[in-house]
Amino acid sequence: MISGFVLLDKDSGVSSHRAVKLVSLLFDRIKAGHAGTLDPLATGMLPVLLGEATRFAASGLEADKSYEVTIDLSFQTDTLDSEGNVIARFDRFPDAVTVALSIKGFIGDQEQVPPKYSAISVGGKRAYTLARMEQDVTLPSRRITVHDIKPIEIRPPVVRLHVHCSKGTYIRSLARDLGQNLSVGGCVTQLRRTGIGSWPAEAMVSMHELERDGIKAVQPLVRWLEGLSSIELDVALARRFLLGQRLPLPEGTRIDQQEYRVSCGKLLLGTGHIRSGWHGMAILHPYKTLPSSRKLLAMG
Repeated sequence: MISGFVLLDKDSGVSSHRAVKLVSLLFDRIKAGHAGTLDPLATGMLPVLLGEATRFAASGLEADKSYEVTIDLSFQTDTLDSEGNVIARFDRFPDAVTVALSIKGFIGDQEQVPPKYSAISVGGKRAYTLARMEQDVTLPSRRITVHDIKPIEIRPPVVRLHVHCSKGTYIRSLARDLGQNLSVGGCVTQLRRTGIGSWPAEAMVSMHELERDGIKAVQPLVRWLEGLSSIELDVALARRFLLGQRLPLPEGTRIDQQEYRVSCGKLLLGTGHIRSGWHGMAILHPYKTLPSSRKLLAMG
């Protein structure tokens, strides 16, 4: 049974939902889901989880992201990218030195307002659905971090950047804010996600490669969770964990509310949280478990 993930190099013009469906079809309609939506315009790294791995999609969303983006300062659209309707045009631009100085100002912690054309839920509906219905969409700002921005090319009105940022960062919003700082446009014309967490661009596979030899491209679920600290259980405790039972941990275990990867030898059991119990004792609470591991332990 397939249970793992593929780091798909998504093509431009394909929605994340459509990309997941295409991958699912390659694996005989296996259950599949993605982690970290990419706009249809964007290309690059889209993690697609398969089988039991789908229940752990959110566990990889905390990772930082890396992008290469091309921004046109000569116009702006309602969607903040070249697929939207043009709402403003500009014919005078600051010089490259001024643009470079403005770019540096976006490095660090900041409040960022997401685009109104985004998948954020507003009153039970997607923001982009409300925007397309011409309803007023006001999204609150969110705390994000831009770890670094490296200019690739600055030739106003075209600016190409490499951006390393925290989860939740919208590159379209970054482009918009850069343009506003310079009193010009800020429209994303090309966007490519080049990395997630420690996964580099070289780890991606194209749809063509998947069609040719998909099984070889599937990475094991344990690698998706390798960024989590681990807890090791013996067989007896592993069986209890897989039944959903809460387990006392040794005295001195740190209680930090983080999600942990839980294993028994080489067998991945799932994930859990460490919480405070009776008299401050550390208790392992099962969070997400693997039914296949339950069957394997029952057999052996």
